Amino acid sequence: MLIFTEQELKQYVQLNNEAIAIVEAGFTKLTDNEAVMPPIMRVDLHDQNGEVDVKTAYVKGEDMFAIKVSSGFFNNYKLGLSSGNGLMLLISTQTGIPQAILLDNGYLTEVRTAAAGAIAANYLSRKNIETAGVIGAGSQARYQARALKLVRDFKRILVYSRSEDRSRKYAVDMSAELGVEVQVAESAEELVRNSDTVITTTPATEPVIKAEWLHPGLHITAMGSDAEHKQELEAEVLARADKLICDTKAQCARLGELHHALDKGILTNESHVIELGQLTSGKLSGRVNDEEITVCDLTGTGVQDTVIALFAYSELVKREIGLKVENKKLALKN
Repeated sequence: MLIFTEQELKQYVQLNNEAIAIVEAGFTKLTDNEAVMPPIMRVDLHDQNGEVDVKTAYVKGEDMFAIKVSSGFFNNYKLGLSSGNGLMLLISTQTGIPQAILLDNGYLTEVRTAAAGAIAANYLSRKNIETAGVIGAGSQARYQARALKLVRDFKRILVYSRSEDRSRKYAVDMSAELGVEVQVAESAEELVRNSDTVITTTPATEPVIKAEWLHPGLHITAMGSDAEHKQELEAEVLARADKLICDTKAQCARLGELHHALDKGILTNESHVIELGQLTSGKLSGRVNDEEITVCDLTGTGVQDTVIALFAYSELVKREIGLKVENKKLALKN
């Protein structure tokens, strides 16, 4: 067995166009029925404002698949800690024997989630945008801005979060990193009304975006709702959208923004909902004009975890990096 550390993974796996292409191919595999992905298992620790998810998927033809344990503890910022953490385990598809542990502390999840945001924006956002709006000021809010910059050449970011201090810190840091103007919005409404593309990255349990704020040409990527009790968008937002995209319809209907719209009867069925893999595979088109309002509901898939973990494994193994640990099981004797 090989063990890889966060520092090793960060050195050779970055959020870049290669990572985006790998995750995009994963979505295509999913829609082409070339992946087996069970429902997410989750443990909620509501009294600690935390959760732990287990996600996995087998991509047909691959030698290994990943099982990921991912945590989100949303009071961690008070301790100076990231809200996200976790690790990934790679298991042989031939023998079931564990092959590697990726002690990434949630880093690969940050990368693959941001990559999905970039893919959504590339297919659904207008080609020419001036202002990107980011709701939330945590780690994933930063990754999403970096990812968007890889596919759209925006000039300004508006940021809004519950903590003005965190928003201001975000503005200073991301302005320096991306070389764009970053302003703190006074409200979510101000941000939405003045942005071409909006990304929501919060663990909100009540909507932070209202349908009345939508305007022609707007694209929204909502990636914070990945549990039944979470919600970032009013259900009416989904009804107002000209195109509604999910990473997977089944998962979003259970955990994402889509499930609130279905439960409230705002949407009566999923027939017009598009899966992201239908766009990446070329089966359906994304944005077709500059006036459409588009919404993408991302809940995070096991396929993303497996493809990014396999990529990370290959990058480190070819450089002969990783701690090798003997992990042999004694054969039974007759």
